[in-house]
Amino acid sequence: MPCRTLLLAAALLACCAGTAAADESKVITLHPEAPWIGPTTIGSLRFLGATAIPNDKEEENTLVGGLSGLDYDPRSGTWVIVSDDRSEHAPARFYHAIIELAKGTPEVTLLGKTTFGQENGALFPDAKTGGEVVDPESIRFDPSGRGVWWTSEGDRKLGLSPFLRKTEGNGVYLANFPLPAMFTMHKDQEIGPRNNNTFEGLSFTPDGGALWLAMESALYQDGPVATVDAGAIARFTKFDRDGKMRGQYAYQLDPIQAKSAGEHSDNGVSEILALDDDRLLVIERSGVNEGNNHWTLHIRLYEASVLDLNDATAPHADNVAGVESLAGRKIRPLSKRLILNLDSLLELGSPSLPKIDNIEGVSFGPTLPDGNRSLVLVSDNNFNPDQITQFLAFEVLP
Repeated sequence: MPCRTLLLAAALLACCAGTAAADESKVITLHPEAPWIGPTTIGSLRFLGATAIPNDKEEENTLVGGLSGLDYDPRSGTWVIVSDDRSEHAPARFYHAIIELAKGTPEVTLLGKTTFGQENGALFPDAKTGGEVVDPESIRFDPSGRGVWWTSEGDRKLGLSPFLRKTEGNGVYLANFPLPAMFTMHKDQEIGPRNNNTFEGLSFTPDGGALWLAMESALYQDGPVATVDAGAIARFTKFDRDGKMRGQYAYQLDPIQAKSAGEHSDNGVSEILALDDDRLLVIERSGVNEGNNHWTLHIRLYEASVLDLNDATAPHADNVAGVESLAGRKIRPLSKRLILNLDSLLELGSPSLPKIDNIEGVSFGPTLPDGNRSLVLVSDNNFNPDQITQFLAFEVLP
């Protein structure tokens, strides 16, 4: 571990000892002398290795699980990783970490946890207590230099809408991002977002001037969710940092990847990562329920683009901002190309990768010794003993 990282780890370990959301020592301030990484082209990905965190792993008296999003700050060399725990195991939170890739296989060191604070300063309650129950799904460092942004999927039964918020690195609430009315949850009407199918994807453009929000699957008015016979439409929306919509586009999801013996199999977007202003890396996650709460996951990484991927000078996707319903309309979705089907990794026979689990987070990591960028994925074990929390590392080949 580099000396700079050792010093940073020691500092974070010292400041993360407390549990109060308002611990001012945890404010994340990025180092402006190190530039934010610019646009990236992905030709293919080379698998470096994988590691798993035990399901009984604890950090600062919290059970580490449900890891649904992560992000890397190249200016400090640290990571944030968010749990989608709805405050059932411990108050809603995210973790600070260091992930070393020097040996290829990711070595994950957790440096402490931070609890999210509500606007009034209180911690978020669980569903039994009542109130604003959150379901955190994605987290990103603010490229401007302070704090993190994170999404919650909301809860249709409780009438809670999904949101995007900015929070200090110590968990203190900073701001609520203004969102169009189409993303308002309606518990008594089949309009707007479906439960557990909302803001899974969040990413800033490389210059930090805009951000993308991705729905996991279709709004009610945009048609049905994916089946084994047909895909679905998910809306991807690009905003200015102040909330002004720059554009909204349809992303065409694949069908569910296999027939199921159980219920609730699905396919949806579980995270996005901006490559430049117009292109995104998209995770499509298909969960196939084999019964008895046993799942087989099929994960594919796609490049999606507003422009035609075969002709970068030509527009491809229609801007559907203001279109109330996409059902039955002839629209041009984002162009997409498959970069990697993670099922193929199992053919490598790596002992570090016994299976592919519920991949929900993706971020670029540090630059590798050969000058190429790294890419790290993380899985959400759903606090299910039949699943695992795994980190997968790749080299980005341009």
